[in-house]
Amino acid sequence: MTPILWAAGGTGFTFLMTTLGASVVFFFRKEVNQSVQRVFLGFAAGVMIAASVWSLLIPAIEEAEAKGGIGWIPAAGGFLLGVLFLIVLDSYLPHLHPDMSSPGTNKAEGVSSSWKRTTLLVMAVTLHNIPEGMAVGLAFALAAQHGDDPALYTSAMALAIGIGIQNFPEGAAISLPLRQEGLSVRKAFIKGSLSGIVEPVFGILAVIVAGGIAPLMPWLLSFAAGSMMYVVVEELIPEAHLGEHSNVGTLGVMVGFLVMMILDVSLG
Repeated sequence: MTPILWAAGGTGFTFLMTTLGASVVFFFRKEVNQSVQRVFLGFAAGVMIAASVWSLLIPAIEEAEAKGGIGWIPAAGGFLLGVLFLIVLDSYLPHLHPDMSSPGTNKAEGVSSSWKRTTLLVMAVTLHNIPEGMAVGLAFALAAQHGDDPALYTSAMALAIGIGIQNFPEGAAISLPLRQEGLSVRKAFIKGSLSGIVEPVFGILAVIVAGGIAPLMPWLLSFAAGSMMYVVVEELIPEAHLGEHSNVGTLGVMVGFLVMMILDVSLG
């Protein structure tokens, strides 16, 4: 139960940060300024890139080599499987995606659905949160498998902190547009908050799965990394560079990368 409790605590923190971000709707009625939004999206992308490398891929390689295997095989194989997993979700799960040919507008993606626009908005963010929850859960599962190495627990906590930091603006980025779509403040807050509930769900599921197939931990870690990188390249970076003066999105990526790298190296 210990790794499950750790994962529940870590992903619970990331979910709490999403909820706190969603609560911004009680204080502001307008959408976030587009330049600020691009900074937030870039920051989230930078955090996820650094987390994919330092918290997932490098540990996956080290874990495989420690077991006498070839480090890059599970790292590359799991990464590709993670990308494929997100491609399937992206292709079939109904959600809204920014229309690159018309900045400021969204188009429906996934299978045809009669879902309301507000539901599609929530599903778009939920899609981002699935690999984040998996990543945090697997980081704690890896730490539990090496209980004699406290550095792995601090590294997992660093990952949870980094994901949590970028979840705050993400929560605001969903609740404020929902308010603009006509939802009441309370409903916008609840839906914005619930967009992050998949993180503890998938975090705990990842721990349960990892506990049953411990030899496949390198594959699972790199699977989470591939899933996160797909979200970064497909969603976050393009959105961070919509419109003019997109260099602010680029700076957001750099800052996010540095923050996550410093957290992981200093705490891990």
